[in-house]
Amino acid sequence: MLCLDVGNSQMFGGIFPHDTDKIQLRFRHDTQLSGSSDDLGLFLKSVLRENNFDGREINKIAICSVVPNIDYSLRAACVKYFNTEPFIVQAGVKTGLKIKYRNPLEVGTDRITNAIAAVQLYSGQNIIVVDLGTATTVCVVSAAKEYLGGVIMAGMRICMSALQNNTAKLFPVEILAPENVIGRSTLESIQSGLYYGQLGLIREVVDRIVQQTFFQQAPVIIGTGGFAYLFKQEKIFTAIIPDLVLQGLRVAWRMNRE
Repeated sequence: MLCLDVGNSQMFGGIFPHDTDKIQLRFRHDTQLSGSSDDLGLFLKSVLRENNFDGREINKIAICSVVPNIDYSLRAACVKYFNTEPFIVQAGVKTGLKIKYRNPLEVGTDRITNAIAAVQLYSGQNIIVVDLGTATTVCVVSAAKEYLGGVIMAGMRICMSALQNNTAKLFPVEILAPENVIGRSTLESIQSGLYYGQLGLIREVVDRIVQQTFFQQAPVIIGTGGFAYLFKQEKIFTAIIPDLVLQGLRVAWRMNRE
């Protein structure tokens, strides 16, 4: 089974062999370079081939996407190169969640897919999912499987881009966890601001969610997304699960097949 999460910056993919829950291959691809269905199909085939997977054995594909411009080409690539009609997380599919958004259609499919996986892993518990990607999103799910809503804020890459594009002398830096909060160069100061600024946002948002909603039963707090591991030492997450969205795609596909 091939699972694909199409984000604003990158497409994150994974392979689940033989209906297991163990991912044996992970890969990423720049969303901006995706192009036509042939570009996508050839890329996916080459990734599988270079990692000793036979593309002819792919007979199930699940996708969630927040980039509508790529959806048609990606679906066409699945049909043309894998002879498989992909399952796409979208309005109307079974999720096992009670969506409490005022307009459920507004919820990003990546956020819903994360929530599906989180509920599968931590059934009967209150859950907060913090996804650190291009944007940092926070999703709140009750023990009764109610998707209560969440928070959307600028991720570290967006913040870095804003500094670069709106100042005369600041420049892009490597995003990492600095040793000290006080930077002793412009580079270190930007890195510190990106890291501790994001850390402060996450802590404040999570604390307020707990105080306002989950004060009677402490939630499980899951970190996911490309930057989640940067905050491992801060112990703000119960668990860090980088593959959460791919796990959710597998669960959603199975749920809708049944």
